[in-house]
Amino acid sequence: MTPLTEPQIRAAFVNCTKGEAKRLHVPRDLGTRPWDDLDFLGWRDPQALDRAYLVAVVDGRPTGLALRRPSPGPGQQRRNMCSVCLTNPAGGVSLMVARKAGKAGQQGNSVGVYLCDDLACSLYLRGRKDAGPGARLPESLTLDEKIERTRSHLTAFITRVTT
Repeated sequence: MTPLTEPQIRAAFVNCTKGEAKRLHVPRDLGTRPWDDLDFLGWRDPQALDRAYLVAVVDGRPTGLALRRPSPGPGQQRRNMCSVCLTNPAGGVSLMVARKAGKAGQQGNSVGVYLCDDLACSLYLRGRKDAGPGARLPESLTLDEKIERTRSHLTAFITRVTT
């Protein structure tokens, strides 16, 4: 992924108002992110644990989504599979819900996907971050094929939010 600046990130959001995009928390460590190993930039809001954000390049331009994550109740923490990278990380998987873009979002419509709780899908996929024992099932696909599948799953989710 090509490195993005804070203004590019804020301008990329499609499912929130410009005011909301201006106020959201953007990571301060953008200069040290492993951009070459990222298929998307994802982060959790440290001040609001139920909020997360992701920015991916779709059709040649950055597209950002504001996400909500329901707070798990007692005993709800299970080890599930991420719908994007197909990893079962020890840190967990959460249902991330995005308000749809445009009129549909204003009417309260939303779309959800199960994502790695820390949004580190790209790093798990490439073995740059340890997801824990048994987190990745053996596959015959090459790394490039796995990366393409992950990008395809992510693009499909973004498309569901924007259409």
